[in-house]
Amino acid sequence: RFENVGFLYPGARRPALDGVALDIPAGATVAIVGLSGAGKTTLANLLLRFWDPAEGHILIDGVDLPEFELDHLRRRISLVSQDTYLFNDTLRANVALARPDADETAIRRALDQAALAEFVASLPEGLNTKVGERGVQLSGGQRQRVAIARAFLKNAPTLILDEATSHLDAVSEAQVRGALDALMRDRTTVVIAHRLSTVRNADMLVVLANGRVVEVGSHAELVARNGLYARLIRRQLGGDRERLRAVGN
Repeated sequence: RFENVGFLYPGARRPALDGVALDIPAGATVAIVGLSGAGKTTLANLLLRFWDPAEGHILIDGVDLPEFELDHLRRRISLVSQDTYLFNDTLRANVALARPDADETAIRRALDQAALAEFVASLPEGLNTKVGERGVQLSGGQRQRVAIARAFLKNAPTLILDEATSHLDAVSEAQVRGALDALMRDRTTVVIAHRLSTVRNADMLVVLANGRVVEVGSHAELVARNGLYARLIRRQLGGDRERLRAVGN
């Protein structure tokens, strides 16, 4: 729960978030949408305590975030972002980063859940394959699926997706999307949305503008309201309101 949260980056003149009040139901998928600079990624950064709010409170299960030990908080949250950082180490080590005590069986299960098992089996050195600095030996889709494997291995109850498919080609996106759909089941998921076509099936859409919540509802509700969300999706997808309604079916 966000309770009147405000945040101003050092040196900035305008707050990144201003009076944000928001309930995220347990087990729901909530998409945060808005123009660039609206405050979407800032919300995720505050949830992970990369920064603390200047005003207001963020609570998980009724507990204010600063009351959690930082390690404990971050064990409760998995992040899959559009820029997955991989170390110049083995595939095994890069996946196990999410849970260093994981055994071989758990790592292979996570890779299978992330649709990477077949790829790993095709490698001469399997899990001992070096991925190169920043994962240069892997494709974009493979790097994203390593991030998803980490999240499966971590098995945290809350998941943050910072548009994990935004830079992938159509084939890679289809593979990653299937793995993400499996990962999102039975978890509280916050999706930072840059492409609105990927979030129309979210349980709840939260529209930000200039750091404020301006609309909340389902895709169909917000299209019917014909406000900022409808204008944003019309800009991305084109077409009239009837076509926009059809996108949600």
